[in-house]
Amino acid sequence: MNTLICGSLAYDSIMVFHDQFKNHILPEQIHILNVAFLVPDMRREFGGCAGNIAYNLQLLGGKPLIMAAVGDDFEPYAQRLERLELVQTHVRRVSGSYTAQAFITTDLDDNQITAFHPGAMSFSHHNHVHDASNVALGIVAPDGRDGMLQHAREFHEAGVPFVFDPGQGLPMFNGAELMDFVALADYVALNDYEAKLLQERTGKTLEQLAGEVRALIVTLGAKGSVIYTGGKMLEIPCVEAAQVVDPTGCGDAYRAGLLYGIVNGMDWEMTGRLAGLMGSLKIASRGGQNHVHSREEISALFKQQFGTSFE
Repeated sequence: MNTLICGSLAYDSIMVFHDQFKNHILPEQIHILNVAFLVPDMRREFGGCAGNIAYNLQLLGGKPLIMAAVGDDFEPYAQRLERLELVQTHVRRVSGSYTAQAFITTDLDDNQITAFHPGAMSFSHHNHVHDASNVALGIVAPDGRDGMLQHAREFHEAGVPFVFDPGQGLPMFNGAELMDFVALADYVALNDYEAKLLQERTGKTLEQLAGEVRALIVTLGAKGSVIYTGGKMLEIPCVEAAQVVDPTGCGDAYRAGLLYGIVNGMDWEMTGRLAGLMGSLKIASRGGQNHVHSREEISALFKQQFGTSFE
């Protein structure tokens, strides 16, 4: 059975400024800001939440289906998906638009200035959950606002359990809309900042929100994660990475582990540990999709870390 991943496919252009922004942005002149940064280092990565999640889920041996909207410039990404044997049946090309993309400039203090162009992502509501077949589980990841609202309703109407993963899209919704998402979803996944924002916007505690779903998961970076389920809070330890290189896409890797565990009926302790392991494997490489591990290697690392197998 397939896991339907509704979310973005995007290009990430990452540039490095060999100085500090603070040396070039004058506070007293902020009202007439006109600054140019020379960025000798630049790389372009394949990204987007749907792409990153699908990539990691396939590493685990899952069956991801990507549902996304992309633009006229998508061909290089399409060729990559073809090489990876990731199905593109539900990747809709929107003529006259660009694929979503982020332009990120980082200084030597790791401060970032990011410009994000949603492009074709704004047309994600033209895709429909019922167009996909043999779907056992879904996820509504960051995407166009209308698409996220629609896909949540469609998963619920189809009786397909799904994870609500608002990510950086959370600020697009008010408290009532967020409560609707929680009411429709079976699972909610957040990082610690998003968890605080969700509580502020809904006026509900995490424990109250968790009572509306089968499980609510909060990632805590180097502190691991917590899973609220069945009236309990499970603390999931962090998996130490071989090296810390780039956190981009770690949350998506974690979510791939969650999806794999849920669809395969694993208990929450094991699911959380597998998710944590996937995040640690990702953080050791640059970009969201450059870590390469076979399922056998992941299984061996899991057994080495936790003394048991997730098979």
